Amino acid sequence: MVTIKDVEVYPVSDLATAKASPWASVSIIVKVTTSDGQVGYGEAVPTLRVNQVVKAIEEVRRLVIGKDPFRISYIYREWYKHDFYISRSFESATAYSSVDIALHDILGKYYGAPVYQLIGGLINDRVKVYANGWYSDCVTPDDFAKRAKEVVSMGFKAMKFDPFGPYFDSMDKVGLEEAVERVRAVREAVGKYVDILIEVHGRFNVNTAVQMVKAMEPFEPLFIEEPVHPDLNMEGLGKVKNATGVRIATGERIISVEEALQLIERGLVDVLQPDITNALGFTGMSRIRALTEAYGIELAPHNAFGPIQHAATLQFDASAFNILIQESFYEFWPQWKRGIINDAFKLNEGYHTVPSKPGLGVTVNERLLEELKFTGMEPFHEEEPVWVIKGTWRRYGS
Repeated sequence: MVTIKDVEVYPVSDLATAKASPWASVSIIVKVTTSDGQVGYGEAVPTLRVNQVVKAIEEVRRLVIGKDPFRISYIYREWYKHDFYISRSFESATAYSSVDIALHDILGKYYGAPVYQLIGGLINDRVKVYANGWYSDCVTPDDFAKRAKEVVSMGFKAMKFDPFGPYFDSMDKVGLEEAVERVRAVREAVGKYVDILIEVHGRFNVNTAVQMVKAMEPFEPLFIEEPVHPDLNMEGLGKVKNATGVRIATGERIISVEEALQLIERGLVDVLQPDITNALGFTGMSRIRALTEAYGIELAPHNAFGPIQHAATLQFDASAFNILIQESFYEFWPQWKRGIINDAFKLNEGYHTVPSKPGLGVTVNERLLEELKFTGMEPFHEEEPVWVIKGTWRRYGS
């Protein structure tokens, strides 16, 4: 019988690049090897948790060694049984997610099929993507407008950005006016047929969020993402949603099917954004997808960390009826991240084509994984949070 022989963890970074691009500074790549030599890859979330997540993956490793790699749901249930706090532990959830992704990669390679064939079959052979990570060091409306035109010239037909500078919890009238001017500048720069999406990063209290969504309505964003603090603030999110006709998106931080259900069944979200690297891999994402289909919710999965995540997310998208659009940092990553998968994706008229090769459909550069492996902690900025695109935690007015 084939068994799982090993689980290896590669925290990887080009530390010179990391200081310039902290939002893209690290990836945590997982390699699962079977007793007969087959290899699959997964990815976990690094954001200010590199060492903790690596330790959590080592705990999952202890459980899965010697088990049948084809019994993926069984392995998940075993981890659920042993890890008493998985429903409350981001580290546990992302650790298991990375292994689940790798096991699906292995399964596809054994059967000679892309992962999408294992989770429902091909629906979308290409997926519309929106640019993210494109606005580093943009502060003034002119900065945003100039860069937005460049993004359109690359072939994107949609882009997301956070126009709120250094504001957190609340925002005064000056801050709101600055945000409005940035969004107006982008809308005027790209025209009415390019989608703009407003990223809020869960930074505001309810009253500020209500003011903000009303101010953004005239620019017709495709959606407004995480308008309030994301602590499953059901009542507050409901107030914001009731204040606008714009789609409200959230969900990148959920770590279970049950958390997704809490948002969906209360009618608090129009677009759900689960992340395959913390929502329990393909196993969790497939279950969440079923909920969204039943409730008529659109999907726009979160996808910000690294190359294996990007490949896995597109495999998931390929099998989903209700994909609205897909996030892509890919074109704005440092080159080493794209190099890990031999720069497998090219933008074509605003879309990424889903690979049809077995498993995740990409080839991993193992030499680069070894060269980029590091120990320690990812970069940290005292003032600018890690989730902010570099150089944007600033006002431009007096």
